[in-house]
Formats: sequence, structure tokens, C-alpha cells
Amino acid sequence: MGVSVAGTAQSISRGGSLVSTGNALDLAINNDGFFVTCDSAGNISYTRAGSFETDKNGYIVNASGAYLQGYPVDDSGTLQTGTVTDIQIKTGNIPAQASSSLIFTANFDASDDAIDRTTVPFDPTNSSSYTDSYTTTVYDSLGNEHSVCQYFTKTSDNTWEVQYTFDGQQQTGVPAMTLTFDPNTGKLTSPTTPQTIEFQTDAAAPIDLTVDYSTCTQYGSEFSVTTNAANGYASATQNGVQVDDDGKVYATYSNGERMLQGQVVLATFPNENGLEAVSGTAWVQTGESGTPLIGVPGSGTCGTLSSGVLESSNVDITSELVNLMTAQRNYQANTKVIATSTQLDDALFQAM
Repeated sequence: MGVSVAGTAQSISRGGSLVSTGNALDLAINNDGFFVTCDSAGNISYTRAGSFETDKNGYIVNASGAYLQGYPVDDSGTLQTGTVTDIQIKTGNIPAQASSSLIFTANFDASDDAIDRTTVPFDPTNSSSYTDSYTTTVYDSLGNEHSVCQYFTKTSDNTWEVQYTFDGQQQTGVPAMTLTFDPNTGKLTSPTTPQTIEFQTDAAAPIDLTVDYSTCTQYGSEFSVTTNAANGYASATQNGVQVDDDGKVYATYSNGERMLQGQVVLATFPNENGLEAVSGTAWVQTGESGTPLIGVPGSGTCGTLSSGVLESSNVDITSELVNLMTAQRNYQANTKVIATSTQLDDALFQAM
């Protein structure tokens, strides 16, 4: 007689509660999926334990030293989705990048009065010589910050003139640009392609800025700017890491820029309860689990990621303690029953 363990069952599909840690590389999966890790010997395992850090070479690893798997980026920062490999965060500074493009989207008020250029010449210090203005920050090749101000003047129906200043000064050789709008649709009809303007700097190379006005409109509402996006930035040092809910991993820098480093992939299985446990938090594929389906967080059946949190155990400690105490009381009661039965047997034998 006695008792023995009849079998064990894994509770993989039920997620645990999330605990905030503040560490950007502590990751939790919302709903289905497993992180894919690979050790130095090339052994693949799957886990929902998302406590990661970077090693001395910038690779993202777990406490066992296994590498987190995902899609890498090439030298231009483009994801290489055909290859799953170790994710590495490149450390160090980034050099300055000169501004080269400006995407500008605005609505110009069709009801504004036209300004006659023959009687009111453009003067950036005279607000009555232009209709609207807007300033954009740009950078030269040395990372120095400059301001480009655009002055928009309605010169006739459906026609606007654009003048420019660089760091508050007009530069010779920078001509005015003319924007023309369709009177029926209010959409831009000219120029049809982005235009390049060259601004001279004191110490750095000239800034060749390609300006795109193609999404500008002219309707009967006040002047408003919805996009004022110039590229370029100053040199900076890396100051952190960010992981988005779709698994994209970024290095962040002191100038506010962030650079894509890779994208975490997740694995799902036809029968995740068929996985074989190899440690307390890791599993390997078996014939019963089926072949893993690899995807990025938020796609297909893969859950999204939360950064700065960890998934705790899916065991309800309070409930299990209650069950343990109940089992203990049942055991004590059964022990008393057996003891009483033994005493009765002894009494009967003595009476015979």
C-alpha cells in the first residue's frame, strides 16, 4: 500500500501576472508565444522567462548565457527578415548626419488676401510682407544646429511664393519657390517633384536640403502645419535601449535619436503541452509539440511584448497553500481513523 505520483502536467498556456522592473530588456509576452534562445553549442530552446541583458559584446543573453534570437539589421539599418540569429546591440557613439531632406505638409488659407510684390517687397523683418512663416531645425555635416525659416506669401489666387532665411539671414543664390494649387481640389499642382535648396554654412559643407511640398493643400481654413520632418542630427552617445511591442529593438542616443538593432521573434507550437522541459523555465521541441512557427510579436498567433516587466509564475500561491492545508487536514483525519481502527482491532483481540 501507499501513494505515488501518477503523472505530471505542464501548465504552459496559462500566463502569469506581470511585475514591473524598469529594465528595458526585461520582456513579457502578452498571450501566446515563446522566446527563442540559442546557447553557444547551437542548441535551441524556448522560454517565456524574459529576463535579458547584454554581454560584453552587446549580444542580448539570458541568465544562462543563451542568446536571444531575432532578425538582424544590415549596415543601413534595414531588417533582414530572412535570417534568424543572435540579436546584437551595437555600442558606441554615432557621428553627426547632415540634414538632406525636409517633408513639409501644411494647409494654406485660400481666403487670405494676396500681397502685391511690386508694392510690398519681401522683408523677413516686416510681417506685413508675407502671409505665414514656419521654422525648421536642420544640421550640418559637423552636427551644428541651424534654423531654416520658410516665409509663405500669397501673391495671387491659388499661387504662393516661398522665401527662405538661414539662421535668420537671407542668402544670395537661394531663389524663391512658387507653389500653385488646383482651384477645384485645393491640391498642389506645382512643383510636382521635391526641390533642392543649397544653404551655405561657415565651417561645414553646404547643406543641400531637398524640400517636399507634395502633400500641401489650399482650403478655406487657417494656416496649419501637420508635418515638419527634417532628417539629420548631431553626434551623440548611446544612453539606453528600447524594445517596442512588436519586438523591434532600438539603441537610444543622447540627441534623441534611436537606431534599429533588430527584431525579436517568437515561436508558437501546434501542441505546446508536448514540449519537453529541460530546466525550470526552458523547453525543447518534440515530436508531440510539432514544428515551431516563427513570427514577430503581434503577428499571426504571436502575442505582443511588454518591456520593463517580467511574467511571474502562473501558480496561484494562495490557492495552492489552501489546497496544501486541506490535504494536510485530510491526512490528519485519515491518520486518526486508522489509529482508531487499530485500537478497536486490539480491543477485539483482547476480548477474545
